[in-house]
Amino acid sequence: MTRGIWKGPFVHPSLLKKIDKIKDKSKKQPIKTWSRNSTIIPEFVGHSFLIHNGKTFIPITISEEMVGHKLGEFSPTRKFSGHTPADKKAAAEGVATAAPGAAPKAAPGGAPKAAPGAAPGAAPGAAPGAAPKKDSK
Repeated sequence: MTRGIWKGPFVHPSLLKKIDKIKDKSKKQPIKTWSRNSTIIPEFVGHSFLIHNGKTFIPITISEEMVGHKLGEFSPTRKFSGHTPADKKAAAEGVATAAPGAAPKAAPGGAPKAAPGAAPGAAPGAAPGAAPKKDSK
């Protein structure tokens, strides 16, 4: 269920106080916050925040496209370290089998050629003299 419109967006009161203090300053320091559930409002645009992700603070500069989203959406809590080494090894072996000196591949969009001497209508790559398959209905 979404938040009621009559309530307005949730913004932690301490963030509003900090934004009011920083508005007058020419050098804007980032605002450190743990409030990941606060909604980004238009007053935040142009300011920088340090949003806690559970371990460290992630630096974020607010732009107009971010208005209406939550601060926590821009500070990921999980680190993707890639897939397992076995997957990387299998992918590397697949590339190694297509090494130089391998059989040339067919031209893109070209139809595969039938074996020389194969029966007309036979499947491509079929043995010479093989009869075409009939559909049984």
